[in-house]
Amino acid sequence: MLAAAAAVRRLRPDADLVLSSDPDGMPWGPRAPQDIAARALAVAEAAAAHRPDALIVACNTATLHALPTLRARFEPDMPVIGTVPAIKPAAAGGGPVAVWSTPAVSGSPQLRGLIDEFADGVSVTEVPCPGLSDAVEYADAAAAALAVAAAAERTPQDVRAIVLGCTHYELIAERIRAAVQQPGMPPLILHGSAGAVAAQALRRIGEQPAPAAAAEGILTVILSGRSAALPAAALAYNEGRLLQGRQVCALGTRP
Repeated sequence: MLAAAAAVRRLRPDADLVLSSDPDGMPWGPRAPQDIAARALAVAEAAAAHRPDALIVACNTATLHALPTLRARFEPDMPVIGTVPAIKPAAAGGGPVAVWSTPAVSGSPQLRGLIDEFADGVSVTEVPCPGLSDAVEYADAAAAALAVAAAAERTPQDVRAIVLGCTHYELIAERIRAAVQQPGMPPLILHGSAGAVAAQALRRIGEQPAPAAAAEGILTVILSGRSAALPAAALAYNEGRLLQGRQVCALGTRP
């Protein structure tokens, strides 16, 4: 969520943003697909009450299990933009490629479909990262370091690119790079989804990037249906601090 919201903020500093999430229900990964879809719909309904121009599903797991439900509910009145691992651009650069993702996404037919469609002939290794998204969510640096180290051990040493198949991973991209980069090898390329998702959202509503626009956009935060402030853990990341710098009070009024 933070990575996608920050990407929108960088493209359009004048855009009002509504961040809606479900910390009470975390983690989603072990839940049944129907439960994830129901929770994603509740999160989206809370955001939709603020009448946004578009809805970004800034979670690979939610996109995997809930995108058809969300599109059936909100489109065509409100475009719904899903988030999928950036297999296509990673494979375009050649291989080998590793895809880091949550256990709910790793090994899924949807991920395998993306690999088959966009990475034909390219060596791709799926790397499940249990516990990493939760550690990032709560800014638990020690737990994140352990999860990153474990995933790095499962990543082939000859990879040239890593797909960050969870938006949380983009918040610690440089830590992941440092853990996987091999001495004497070309610089590792990391592929996230936040920038592409933000750009697609603007295209869907007929807007253009305007990074030099006045920083007048307001931020509204909804946590499990409740108006709230940006969680303290978010401020551990550059993206959270960017958003907090233009944050409003919990009820969405300008400072």
